[in-house]
Amino acid sequence: MLDLSPRSFASLSAYAAAVEIALRRSYPSALLLVGAAAWVAVALIARDMGAMSGTMGLGVLAFVGVWALMMAAMMVPSVSPFASFYTRTFTDGRGLRLAMFSAGYLMAWTAAGIPAFVVAMLVDHIVDDHSRGATALAVVIFVACGVYQLTPWKDRCLTLCRSPLGFTLRYSAYRGRTRDLRVGAAHGAFCLACCWALMALLFAFGLMNVVAMLVIASIVFAEKISARGIGLARVVGAASLVVAVLVIVRPSIAAGLYHTNMSMTGGAT
Repeated sequence: MLDLSPRSFASLSAYAAAVEIALRRSYPSALLLVGAAAWVAVALIARDMGAMSGTMGLGVLAFVGVWALMMAAMMVPSVSPFASFYTRTFTDGRGLRLAMFSAGYLMAWTAAGIPAFVVAMLVDHIVDDHSRGATALAVVIFVACGVYQLTPWKDRCLTLCRSPLGFTLRYSAYRGRTRDLRVGAAHGAFCLACCWALMALLFAFGLMNVVAMLVIASIVFAEKISARGIGLARVVGAASLVVAVLVIVRPSIAAGLYHTNMSMTGGAT
């Protein structure tokens, strides 16, 4: 229920003031505030939904909305270093241009919510009262992540994401009023190509598993800013392959898949 109390308005006013101050001092800082707000919203939603996987009982529009909120929480902090570099090229209208860039970036990740919903429906179908199917699906998810993390495609996408100067030069040819929107969408598409395998792990751990989200978001951030980011990606890939074996012995590792089963069967084993 919408809270229209004076306290609620005071909180919103304080947050708006914080965003305004951040915009004046440092435009990327405003992105971090947006990301922080998204994390708070995700935590509140997760408190009621738990670590469910699949569609979480949501329709496509609601699912995509929740997915967009999750991606804002997880990915906005990791794009802040690039945004910091990119905004240095702005000579006017910085606030609006950053907003356009951010909108384009989140549009790319929001669009990914549609195929994610299709996968979520498949998850619901496979794990519905079939523990062996859930285990097999968990193995596939962890193997897919592990293999992709070790491929040249991952290395290439990550190398591009780790080069803000290269991206800025690439986008310098963009013209028109929607240039920043298109830059954000293009950069978001590269990030999606780089990180999709890590995001797939959420189907195993539970889409609203806040701990898993924090760990994956930290990995994404570290891969992008650490001097050993590519090496870290390979370590994560190897670890994912190990977990693919372990989940056969201990299926509870894929808590999201089994939580779905337990919810449907009233906790029966």
